[in-house]
Amino acid sequence: MELKYEFYIGAEPEQVWQTLVSPEGTRSTFFGTVLQSELTPGASFEYVGPGGDGDSTVHVYGTILEAEPGKILSYLEHPGPSYRENHAELESRVTFTIEKAGGCTKLTLVNDQWTPDHPALQNTEGHWWMILSNIKTYTETGKTLDFGW
Repeated sequence: MELKYEFYIGAEPEQVWQTLVSPEGTRSTFFGTVLQSELTPGASFEYVGPGGDGDSTVHVYGTILEAEPGKILSYLEHPGPSYRENHAELESRVTFTIEKAGGCTKLTLVNDQWTPDHPALQNTEGHWWMILSNIKTYTETGKTLDFGW
């Protein structure tokens, strides 16, 4: 299964990158979490924020595959330990590609290489739309969307 999304954002590639990796950007667009990583191939990463285990809940973790500022961020991810007992066995790949497109930036997200019968696949399909819409809005305006929760 492959989930693929393309968004056009009225900002420079470097601004989109900052939204994807900075504490302010991820906290605003990834459900209150902060990306913790050195962002080098082979490095570990975690999206940490408020959740079932308190303010330092690990929501997603894994390994950075590729990270080139303003161009690409790719990683293998697992659901956080509080979500699934077999979290280490469940995996997918996430790749954000950032490209200049005229006076804006094209952001492409591909989420693929899912472990067979991955229980998060269905929820993830809907959540990416919200995250990507928030990335676009936040990068363009500095504000986030209110999803009513």
